[in-house]
Amino acid sequence: MPESTQQFEATDRLAELIRKKRQVLLQLRELGKRELGFATEGDAGMLLQLATAKQHLVTALQMVERQLNPYRDDDPDRRAWRSQADRGACAEQADECRGLLAEVVTLEKAHERAMQQRRDAVAAQLRSAVSARQAAGAYQKYRVDSPTRETSPTPPLGSVNSTSTLDMASDLR
Repeated sequence: MPESTQQFEATDRLAELIRKKRQVLLQLRELGKRELGFATEGDAGMLLQLATAKQHLVTALQMVERQLNPYRDDDPDRRAWRSQADRGACAEQADECRGLLAEVVTLEKAHERAMQQRRDAVAAQLRSAVSARQAAGAYQKYRVDSPTRETSPTPPLGSVNSTSTLDMASDLR
């Protein structure tokens, strides 16, 4: 096999790996968008399903990155490409991969912030519920522990009882 054919095979393989990397990053970006929506809504079940799917994609990305390692030290100008168009397409996809990776990282940070906000909101609700329960418990304890007075209820204002009168003059004599 001539040397140039082997070099074409190497750049063909490089181009294929870059395409795979792009596909995985596109899927990670899509999952990241969905994940952010579910984090905002607080849908823990869907978040767990997405986390599992995302883990598979991260593993696939790591595998592609390992396969790309032999090409990292190559001088791009010394690679033999089938055509300038192939080289340009591969370079374009590699640039797109850098942008996609930046988007994925941005989405992850937004997801993390959304989850923290959701956590803080739930914590505030729990504190409020505990405070309300403590207040109700204290009120109930006060009602149970306070001595009950055996007094007759005060008659409503404006009600006149013909059998009871208030004689103030008798005390003055």
